[in-house]
Amino acid sequence: MAIRNKKEYSRKRIKMRIRKVVNGNAERPRMTVFRSNKEIYVQLIDDANGKTLLSASSREKEIADQKVQKLEKAKLVGKLIAEKAKEAGIVNVVFDRNGYKYHGRVKSLADAAREGGLKF
Repeated sequence: MAIRNKKEYSRKRIKMRIRKVVNGNAERPRMTVFRSNKEIYVQLIDDANGKTLLSASSREKEIADQKVQKLEKAKLVGKLIAEKAKEAGIVNVVFDRNGYKYHGRVKSLADAAREGGLKF
């Protein structure tokens, strides 16, 4: 079996290793991050029922209209998901970095979510 994209393959292996441990439920959902080259997305997932409770991304109108760097967009998305979670009554979450290294955009999103009131 030839591996076509080694970087993606490595990330998926790391992701599966993380998912063995990190699990979300209705009281403490899993906050997972997806990072593309241009955008960043975050979801709060209840793994027990297999439902996405909330989501936010850098493509939402109030964030997409702003002309800021990708790192700043990640901070705005972190603040937005924290606001949405507060409205839904969610305070505690489990952070899932989804196989990405915890630095740069992933770290700034997590820090902004913490500042917004989420605990993880």
